[in-house]
Amino acid sequence: MIVGIIPARYGSTRFPGKPLTDIGGKPMIQRVLEQAKLAQKLDAVFVATDDERIVAVVEAAGGRAVMTRTELPSGTDRCQEAYRKLVADGTLPDDATNYVINVQGDEPFLNPDQIDELATVLDGSVELATQMAPVESAEVLLSASEVKIIMNARQEALYFSRQPIPYMRGVDPMSWHQHHAYHRHVGLYAYRADILDKITQLAISPLEQAESLEQLRWLEAGFCIKLVETAHTAQAVDEPDDVEKALRSAL
Repeated sequence: MIVGIIPARYGSTRFPGKPLTDIGGKPMIQRVLEQAKLAQKLDAVFVATDDERIVAVVEAAGGRAVMTRTELPSGTDRCQEAYRKLVADGTLPDDATNYVINVQGDEPFLNPDQIDELATVLDGSVELATQMAPVESAEVLLSASEVKIIMNARQEALYFSRQPIPYMRGVDPMSWHQHHAYHRHVGLYAYRADILDKITQLAISPLEQAESLEQLRWLEAGFCIKLVETAHTAQAVDEPDDVEKALRSAL
């Protein structure tokens, strides 16, 4: 079974109430829910939130929301708490090989094919999976806001960094992307249910603290992250100015 869970916290530091912001006539969380429901490989979709106003919008749109604690530190933790509540009340079976896909709650025009691409590799043996896209410009490669990926021959992550790795000795950094197949992280995650329970019990790790990337905590602890290439990327809404960008990207 593959379940989609959309974390939707009300109190964003940069954009309070973000899940309820109007995106072309609909609350953002409704748009994300509608897109996720179009994915062919999801058996069910839920919203994990900490606010009754978000619950009301989700239910009015025909979805189901699960209340989770406000103080959870990440979307991964919110997915885990929601999943365990759904198992406890009998909505979902308690199967260690179930998968949870963390559907980003701030991408109102997410392409459902992107979810299906990730779900394709979830064969029971995969512990964790996420997506990547080719780096096609020096601007993206050298940007600290774009997370780059180093992988092995089996397309499993070795490291994630805000710095471009590998260093291309003797080559102008502005042309590194023309000499090596760099990839950037696209933040859609899948977790096997038993692994999701384990990674949310881990303490913050040194590499995670250094780069501010939670997936490094999982790698440091010895877990394996499968990588899936995608051609689909969606405009995230991180702050109010991004609303218009998201609308333009959907045209």
